[in-house]
Amino acid sequence: MCQLLAMNCNTPTDIVFSFTGFATRSQEHADGFGIAFFEGAGVRLFVDHQAALHSPVAELVRRYPIKSTNVIAHIRKATQGPVVLENCHPFVRELWGRYWVFAHNGDLKGFTPRLHAAFRPVGTTDSEQAFCWLMQELAKNHASVPTPEQLTETLRELVPLVARHGTFNFMLSNGHALWAHCSTRLHYLVRQHPFGAAKLQDEDMSVNFADVTTARDRVAVVVTEPLTANEDWVTFAAGELKVFVDGEPLPV
Repeated sequence: MCQLLAMNCNTPTDIVFSFTGFATRSQEHADGFGIAFFEGAGVRLFVDHQAALHSPVAELVRRYPIKSTNVIAHIRKATQGPVVLENCHPFVRELWGRYWVFAHNGDLKGFTPRLHAAFRPVGTTDSEQAFCWLMQELAKNHASVPTPEQLTETLRELVPLVARHGTFNFMLSNGHALWAHCSTRLHYLVRQHPFGAAKLQDEDMSVNFADVTTARDRVAVVVTEPLTANEDWVTFAAGELKVFVDGEPLPV
């Protein structure tokens, strides 16, 4: 299966530490990678059909501390669609005058929804098709940008219609909030004051976040498998949908 990573925080933060450990996992998931950073109303999107461990694009991301309040990254292990650039996650679409970014881990069988002209896949993955359908249905349900709480309620109705076709772990963000849905495996943690040191599981690398943060900073990290060996990660329940705003999960 693919690997997912996302970050939501209350102040622009770089994801170099987490992405360094995450990219190492492309040894077993070598069919491309991608990462999207929200910056104001814009999105920086980096994708490559090469494995993240060897991609020059991934090396740029590891060395370039882009700061963002919302980031979604994906390492691909292909189940549907060839290993080509257009099948690399994350995928980006516009809705209500803002960008939406989506990445999926799983395999959907027999999911062939009817899509209208506004949202059509460019590639051949089940993931992009599911994203287009979600965007289409959200547009039907809301005339303008809903609150995170309102959109969460709509997603709670829509997501099971997709998830019944297979594994549907995904990340979705509009640059303000981050939604994460678990079919099988997802974990998250919230880093906030007092900050401590963290050590990657997959790389010989550690950082003391107290040296690079302020007392008001708060960062939520969501990932398929825990990235660090010395932090308390929370496991999602199967079928659970969470929304994060300003670095913490909302009680919805």
